[in-house]
Amino acid sequence: MNPILIAILAAAVIMNLVAFFLMRYDKQCAIKGKWRVPEATLFLVTALFGGIGGTAGMLVFRHKTKHWYFRLFFPLMMVIQIGIIIYAVIKLG
Repeated sequence: MNPILIAILAAAVIMNLVAFFLMRYDKQCAIKGKWRVPEATLFLVTALFGGIGGTAGMLVFRHKTKHWYFRLFFPLMMVIQIGIIIYAVIKLG
């Protein structure tokens, strides 16, 4: 398997885990009334190949689902990132 493809897939897995657990952490902070994760940080992690994790975290933890921009852009980033990963697997695999 191509080392570049392995690096891309590893980065995607890590960023998706970070995005998922960041959504969980922010939800817990919201419940407890603690300092929150800035929305820009949630978007940045999701944009940097965390689309699946960010979207899954949003749905699993029912967090940020009332904000239209999260409901629109998280799934959009997820679809784009899945397309990029499929393209990379086809071209580099």
